[in-house]
Amino acid sequence: MMRPHGRDPDRAGPGPGRGPGGAARPRPRPNGGLTPRPALRLQTTTLWEYPSQHYDASSGERMQGDRAYAGATPSWVIWQLLTRYTRQKDLVIDPMCGSGTTLDVARDLGRRALGYDLAPTRPDIFRADARTLPLEDGKADFVFIDPPYSTHIEYSNHPACIGKLDAGGADGGFAYYEAMRNVFREAHRVLRDRRYMAVYVSDSWRKRGRADTGRGAGHFMPIGFELFARLRERFEPVDIISVVRHNQKLERGNWRRAAEEGNFFLRGFNYLLIMKKDHEGAPNR
Repeated sequence: MMRPHGRDPDRAGPGPGRGPGGAARPRPRPNGGLTPRPALRLQTTTLWEYPSQHYDASSGERMQGDRAYAGATPSWVIWQLLTRYTRQKDLVIDPMCGSGTTLDVARDLGRRALGYDLAPTRPDIFRADARTLPLEDGKADFVFIDPPYSTHIEYSNHPACIGKLDAGGADGGFAYYEAMRNVFREAHRVLRDRRYMAVYVSDSWRKRGRADTGRGAGHFMPIGFELFARLRERFEPVDIISVVRHNQKLERGNWRRAAEEGNFFLRGFNYLLIMKKDHEGAPNR
C-alpha cells in the first residue's frame, strides 16, 4: 500500500513558533540570535500561512514528528484542524502516520491518538495498511490523512506502498487513485457519524523523459481535484483550504530560473480538503 504520509520532499521549510496559548519562546539561530515564533491562533480564511513547519508545544517539546523525515506534515496544520474539529479526549486517527506528527499534536492538545503505517518509524505507530485498518467501525472522532503525492518520495521497500504508484503513469493513474479510494473507504468506516476528516495533498508536475519528446515540457497531475472527487463519493465537503508552502526550493535561483525557462510552475500551495461523514447527506458507495 502506501507509505502513509505522502508528499513532496521540501514541502515546508523550517521556521519559528510558539506553543498554543503560551508566551512566545525564542528559537536559537545559527548566528546566536533569537527569533520569537508568532502565537498560534485559529486561521479564519481559506488561505493558511504560518512561518514555521512546527510550533513549540505546550508540553515543552520543541518539535512534533521528525524534522529529518522527508515530506513531514506541518504540525501547525494539524493543530488548526484538531483545535477546530475535536474536543478533549476525542480519538484522532492517522492511517498514514509517517514520523508521528499527528500523534504528537493530538497528545499536546489532550486528544487520544492512534497512528498506523506500513513502515512504522517509532514504537507507538502500529504496522498496518491504510486500506485495511485494524479498528472497529465508528471509533474515530477525527481522521487525518497526508498521502503520497504520486512517486516523488520513497517511503519504504514495502511492495504495497501507495507511494510506489504513479498518479501520472501509463494507466492514467488508475492504480494510485483506486488505492486512495480504498483508503477513503476505510476512513469513512472507522469515523463516527457527523464527525470530520481532512486530507492534506498537493498536485504534481514532472518533466517529461526523452521518450515523451514532442508532448510538451512536462506532465501535470491534478491530484487534489482527483482526490476531492473520490472523497465526495462518501463524504460531504466542508471546505477547501489553500496552505502556503514555505518550500526552500521556491526561493532558489536555479529552480526559479528552470521554471521560467521551462514554462512550468513550482508548487506554491497544498490543498487541505476538509470533509464530514453524514449518513443523511452523503452517498455511501
